Amino acid sequence: MLRPIVALLHDSYVQKRRSDALRHRSNSVATVAQSWPMARSDRPARPLDAAALDRLALRYVERFATTRAKLAQYLNRKIRERGWEGESADPVALAERFAELGYIDDRAFGEARARSLTRRGLGMRRVAMALHQAGVAGEDREEILPEVAEQAVDTALRFAQRRRFGPFGAVEVDRPVQEKQVGAMVRAGHASDLARRIVRLAPGDDTAFLFETD
Repeated sequence: MLRPIVALLHDSYVQKRRSDALRHRSNSVATVAQSWPMARSDRPARPLDAAALDRLALRYVERFATTRAKLAQYLNRKIRERGWEGESADPVALAERFAELGYIDDRAFGEARARSLTRRGLGMRRVAMALHQAGVAGEDREEILPEVAEQAVDTALRFAQRRRFGPFGAVEVDRPVQEKQVGAMVRAGHASDLARRIVRLAPGDDTAFLFETD
């Protein structure tokens, strides 16, 4: 009677030892796998040189539409982060070379950005600010902004429609609410007089007169 019981206890003990061993091995592998990427990430990146900077610039323009100024800013940041070896770096000259090769087109970038912003109902002041921040040069901005100005009424009405102001609202609102709506339109880059004319319209009013010029 004791033999089967002893055998059963022995088998149970052996199975538990095997299970513990497998669990320990699994934990050890997981620990090594977790620590290995950390060890690799601790390794300092090599300083940049002219060839590496070219590669970074190429990858950047492949991934993002950009301008000469934005590319130069990106490359300068990478040099600060990783350091530099070799002759002095010139990210501005590299950005200019990329523009000459056709990899960068500030004018095309600015036109696309302006179209995107006006489709969202943002006015000329917001568009001008965005182009400046993106590094679109003055000459290109001066070519783009008059086209944006020509669409001022359309763009303002698009913004009012998105926000349900004035003729696009469900109900008429009182003057304090109208002034808040005017403020929202001004912050979106629209002229205050145009914004006021729009928000003071009653729901459903015709907006054709806004396009009339004296």
